[in-house]
Amino acid sequence: MRALDIAATGMVAQQTNIEVISHNLANQTTTGYKRVRAEFQDLLYQNMRRVGSQSSDANTTLPTGLQVGMGVKTAATYRNHMQGSIKRTENSLDLAIEGRGFFQVEMPDGRIAYTRAGTFQMSNQGEIVTIDGYRVSPNITIPQDAVSVNVNGSGQVEVQIAGQVQPQNLGQLDLINFVNPAGLETIGDNLYLQTFSSGDPIQGRPGELGFGKLLQGYLENSNVDPVTEITGLITAQRAYEMNTKIISATDQMMQALSQSA
Repeated sequence: MRALDIAATGMVAQQTNIEVISHNLANQTTTGYKRVRAEFQDLLYQNMRRVGSQSSDANTTLPTGLQVGMGVKTAATYRNHMQGSIKRTENSLDLAIEGRGFFQVEMPDGRIAYTRAGTFQMSNQGEIVTIDGYRVSPNITIPQDAVSVNVNGSGQVEVQIAGQVQPQNLGQLDLINFVNPAGLETIGDNLYLQTFSSGDPIQGRPGELGFGKLLQGYLENSNVDPVTEITGLITAQRAYEMNTKIISATDQMMQALSQSA
């Protein structure tokens, strides 16, 4: 009986589904987190009577055929980059992106990573860094005698120096876009890496066409909707239970067969 193996694939698939949902719920308060959705595909089919094959010497053909499926598999996990809600923090180095785009981060090994989490801080050298100490690119260093930092919606960073009337411009924070952001590789710590599927990075200024604007003193919340995730969790649980019932029913059928023999 194939039913045992088919139901087992359904249980494995729903277990993966529940793991993805639990990961989303665990990150519902993670800054800049984007929810993940599991995608499934049916497995190969065994052709008992192939559709369209000849059914008689009179050149008649089968209109539908007879196929038996072998179950289900997890095909992909799709990351939804929909905008999360914005919360006010009043921290001058907290930056939220309202719209499309990613910040650039210099990794210790020289690679460039990308993030939506704008929880930036200042290093002991005055550099703008992530909470892990990775420098934000392009590198901007805030002078020690700066009394305030201002980042406008187009990414220009200015500081007010004690004793000076005019603010000092320190540089420009650009954003990066991708043709297919869902194709980015997630490496944890709110960071992504470019892949062949994501396409090459497209650089631009905040507020330009195709790029979001920056909001200083704000952070982007996770885009996880707990109600949607709980609903999906219940659906996955019920699907798992139904596959266990198939295994139980198949076992009873095999017992009846062995007893009759």
